[in-house]
Amino acid sequence: MKIGYARVSTDDQNLDLQLEALKVAGCGQIFTDHGVSGSTFSRPGLDDVLRTLKAGDTLVVWRLDRLGRSIQKLIELVEMLGKREIQFVSITECIDTTSAGGTLLFHIMAALAQFERSLIGERTRAGMLAAKARGKHVGRRRAMTEAECVRAHQLLAAQSTMVVAQQFDIHPKTLLRSLRRHGLVVEKQPG
Repeated sequence: MKIGYARVSTDDQNLDLQLEALKVAGCGQIFTDHGVSGSTFSRPGLDDVLRTLKAGDTLVVWRLDRLGRSIQKLIELVEMLGKREIQFVSITECIDTTSAGGTLLFHIMAALAQFERSLIGERTRAGMLAAKARGKHVGRRRAMTEAECVRAHQLLAAQSTMVVAQQFDIHPKTLLRSLRRHGLVVEKQPG
């Protein structure tokens, strides 16, 4: 029996493309994970499909990265399936472990996918370093601008940290951290 598995990483993505491809591939049963990262191999839908599969079944995925992102974990999973006499098929990459050639192709595709992710990571880190070198802020937007910090510092002379933080719709710790970041000394820190 062919059993499918589909996954999307974020809640705003949908599974329609994968589900349709798995149905066309002849999957009689399909398990899903919605809004779950591929970085971990402990996911409700994946756990369910692995419990359901039995000798003679075939696990089908739309694309290799839907199963997981770690090459080592992918290889371990496919080898574990093989030991249980369960085949593996990835539709997009045309991987089918029922043959030696399919198994070889699986290892090659998994290695290329890992290599591509490494390159993306390297480019991202290089871009962040270049942005920092140009004096750009990298990362999340700051909770408060410098002007807001100056205003909050003035308000703290007459109001508590809690009240001032509420006015800026932030947590009191965020307020104090923002003030310190801009070199503003906070003498008064009552609740």
